[in-house]
Amino acid sequence: MGESPASGADTVAAIGEFGLIRQVTAGRAQPSTTLLGPGDDAAVVAAPDGRVVIATDALVEGVHFRLDWSTPAQVGRKAVAVNLADIAAMGAVPTSVVVALACPPDTPRDVAAELLDGVATEARRVHVGVVGGDMVSADHIMISVTALGDLGGRPPVTRAGARPGDVVAVCGRLGWAAAGLAVLSRGFRSPVSVVNAQRCPDPPYAAGPSAALAGATAMIDISDGLLADLAHLAESSGVGIDVRSDRLTVAERLVDVGSALGANPMHWVLTGGEDHALAATFGSPSDLPEGWEAIGSVVADTGVTVDGDPYDREPGWRHWM
Repeated sequence: MGESPASGADTVAAIGEFGLIRQVTAGRAQPSTTLLGPGDDAAVVAAPDGRVVIATDALVEGVHFRLDWSTPAQVGRKAVAVNLADIAAMGAVPTSVVVALACPPDTPRDVAAELLDGVATEARRVHVGVVGGDMVSADHIMISVTALGDLGGRPPVTRAGARPGDVVAVCGRLGWAAAGLAVLSRGFRSPVSVVNAQRCPDPPYAAGPSAALAGATAMIDISDGLLADLAHLAESSGVGIDVRSDRLTVAERLVDVGSALGANPMHWVLTGGEDHALAATFGSPSDLPEGWEAIGSVVADTGVTVDGDPYDREPGWRHWM
């Protein structure tokens, strides 16, 4: 799966690790938080708060992406986005990323360069520096990104602070990436807006810090599915959560795709991962910042229910299943 093997001067083996590094770092601007960028044994970045928020994720070809479904640039953007969403979910502002790329020696040079260009593009969206990383040989393409963030003097918003009576709210799209996966799995490439949601998420990065400033009691990045990730939050907080289906937005485009594929779009909204929206709990509806929508409540119980009842299907993505 993916691009056809290249030969000669067109491969990463021909240009070499340092040649590829020079190609993808030349002329890249860095934010003021980057004190020493790529080119040395390690980078140096400022930590104005005195604490650093750190998250890391790896994307493996054939598991998290396919190059016959996504462009290399989209894969690079996605690798950064999934990490920056974790930083935002702590209420922090992302400051820098480092990236490790593993790929076969016959990987076309342009594929590797475009993938790393995608990394830089997504980082640039939120004024984040790509400050270093590594490149190694492997049997399949894998990209691992580590993101750093700054709390700005605030305590981190963890999964463990939700209290009975709190409002549960979300910010960002739900179900779009799952619908896009369903479309691609059937061999289709449209509607493009839905398919692109699977290829590259669009997390609401600014919503994390704004929720923290508004007093969010707990927060989580929705990577595995709304119900699955709310279950993590509920378990950490020692509470239950009830989601009200009539509060959830099912986009008209998802309704259309569901009708075409014979699928229930509400299932995508409830269980679909990879949109990287944010879910948080707040003390009252009046605390919700702009862009956040109330979808349920925290209760003195355990687990997650939908309209008061357990959900009777798999609640989201599970690794090694």
